[in-house]
Amino acid sequence: MRQQSTGGWTEWFKSSHSGGSGTECVEAAYGPGGVAVRDSKGAGGPVLRFPAGAWETFLDGVKAHDGRGRELC
Repeated sequence: MRQQSTGGWTEWFKSSHSGGSGTECVEAAYGPGGVAVRDSKGAGGPVLRFPAGAWETFLDGVKAHDGRGRELC
């Protein structure tokens, strides 16, 4: 279930790359200067917050690798 955030954060949304089986779900929310990430199965649990620049660097790295540590050509 999506949860409305406060303090300038958007509503949580599920990653388009989360597993289809429902066991690997990651949710994110955009906020002032960054992104918050959490496990959707534990919505009341810990939240990781990343500054915008760090999140962009992370996404660039994910896009450049195949998930097994190998660079994509």
